Amino acid sequence: MSIKETPRPSAKHIPVQQTPNGMTPQSATTSTVSTVAGRLIAVVRIGLGLIFAWAFVDKLFGLGYATASKSAWIDGGSPTKGFLGGLKHGPFQSMFTSWAGAAWADWLFMLGLAGIAVALLFGVGMRIAAVSGTLLLLLMWAAEWPLDRHTSTGELTRSTNPILDDHLIYAVILIALAALSAGTVWGLGKWWANLGFVQRNRWLI
Repeated sequence: MSIKETPRPSAKHIPVQQTPNGMTPQSATTSTVSTVAGRLIAVVRIGLGLIFAWAFVDKLFGLGYATASKSAWIDGGSPTKGFLGGLKHGPFQSMFTSWAGAAWADWLFMLGLAGIAVALLFGVGMRIAAVSGTLLLLLMWAAEWPLDRHTSTGELTRSTNPILDDHLIYAVILIALAALSAGTVWGLGKWWANLGFVQRNRWLI
């Protein structure tokens, strides 16, 4: 007496369930994850943009937080003098203190803050923002030089970490946002990328 095996249905005969919109459960899940991830990345982009925008506005008008009203740039104050002029440690101390209050340093610093803020908030020119923002943040990290424990006067620098700080983390985030084309969600990234001069100069994306 022989035993006949019931043939198993091949994969191509197995019905695939679909969601009401015609997508398979797996593709629907992937789409949802992509949508959620894109929005979260957009929130990070906008949030970081607001940080740069606030720094610019506070130094421009002297809102009384990090910048006193009497030190407002619009009233003749210097955005770099307070920070760079007060440095008391680090191997680049003399170089940075010589920059403090210089007109070219003030203009470059403020234009950098404004440009990075606009790029992040509107989702355009993300590559330029990543490069210029990373350079600015690395310079600020080098000025603070968290590796030193003591200042030139022997006081504690109060460095919270000998290497990593918010400047380096922000720089990594900027690079990641540019790599992920973060301006395409809740931003003008797609419109910007389709402009003629941007198409001819891809580094402007």
